[in-house]
Amino acid sequence: VQLQASGGGLVRPGGSLRLSCTVSGLTLGDYAVGWVRQAPGKERKGVSCISASGLESYAESVKGRFSISRDNAKNTLYLQMNDLKPDDAAVYFCAAANSRWCVAYDYWGQGTLVTVSS
Repeated sequence: VQLQASGGGLVRPGGSLRLSCTVSGLTLGDYAVGWVRQAPGKERKGVSCISASGLESYAESVKGRFSISRDNAKNTLYLQMNDLKPDDAAVYFCAAANSRWCVAYDYWGQGTLVTVSS
């Protein structure tokens, strides 16, 4: 299983970015997939997850601003991030579970850096 995240970059506070994660070796619609971020000097924290059935979950800090989605035909996962704040700056990793549910991740991508600064 391989996951390749992309779409990170530098954005001003209040701006938007869309992250993408191309998945191979795993059928996206059969497993839970999600996004985890790690800010400098901090632990990895879950951002959002979508189960195989399409149930979405979000960290409290991003609710109403971030939206997770997937394109099963393209085997690609997305994270639309709006109204970005400096606290959102981190390396964002896409991850997949060997399960239909958002319990724990077994496979990880390499991460894409999001910088939020004026």
